[in-house]
Amino acid sequence: MRRPYIALAALLGFSLYTLFTMLTAEQSLPAFGLELMSRPDTAQVVIDLYLMAVLACVWMYRDAKRRGRSVASVVPYFLLTAVFVSVGPLLYLVVNGFRDK
Repeated sequence: MRRPYIALAALLGFSLYTLFTMLTAEQSLPAFGLELMSRPDTAQVVIDLYLMAVLACVWMYRDAKRRGRSVASVVPYFLLTAVFVSVGPLLYLVVNGFRDK
């Protein structure tokens, strides 16, 4: 199993930036999301991100099944993906690595 060091760097960098942004933001995360969805141009970006998030969840589910793991083992990654989109799949890669065929 190869460890994805680029995914680790992306996870750390993005997580730190997300933490900084959340601590300095003037509105809550749900309020920010609602504001993004109120305009068609930003809503399109949010919808696009969540379509990719669904695809990432499908990939994580299928990968876990191939590894002989239960659905419950990927639920935490699904929850992180639902809130922070890329954090769930990046963490999944960091924890599980790439599967060699």
